[in-house]
Amino acid sequence: MATYVLAMTGASGAPYALRLLQVLHASGHNIHLLMSYAATRVLVEEVGLDFSADQIDVPQLLNYKARPVPNAAANPGWVKHHTLTNFSAPVASGSARSDGMIICPCSMGTLAAVAQGMSTNLIHRAADVHLKERRKLIVVPRETPLGRVHLENMLHLTDAGGIVLPAMPGFYHRPQSLDDLIDFLVNRICDHLGLDISLTSRWGGEG
Repeated sequence: MATYVLAMTGASGAPYALRLLQVLHASGHNIHLLMSYAATRVLVEEVGLDFSADQIDVPQLLNYKARPVPNAAANPGWVKHHTLTNFSAPVASGSARSDGMIICPCSMGTLAAVAQGMSTNLIHRAADVHLKERRKLIVVPRETPLGRVHLENMLHLTDAGGIVLPAMPGFYHRPQSLDDLIDFLVNRICDHLGLDISLTSRWGGEG
């Protein structure tokens, strides 16, 4: 199975990240988990989970409102949490293999640092590694309205090979709950990772 880097930063959208973590894990993929201090504060406000940025309770993240994952693997993957000052972690080097990185949600500060190549913590460094190694990097920004600086940083990141996938769920699948909206976005992320996962119906009735 594949190995991914999942980074959570201080933008709104923690439920997206938790569902993505659960889906990748249940599908048998391995995950290097990175989380900023601001991300832990967002977790408190949005889902009521309170952790230190240095002591993340991975089982609680995996079990938070866990829902079934279609075609889940017989054996789930592993999840390893790395603190942001640990530049000895595998994700800090291009010599360590990875099948892609997702920053979800992605704050405008993190987006700016990655777009400008400013590796001041492990999230920035891991993203820089994925760009320089020509590996898939998906950022999921959540901000509104978008200023010129934000838009220019998104353009810089796209030009560098990254994928900007904003937290903008669709409605054509007729969502009946917040979970349906979350699954729509998570499914789009999985699509761009090349994973055959169908959490929701698709345009034209597929799924």
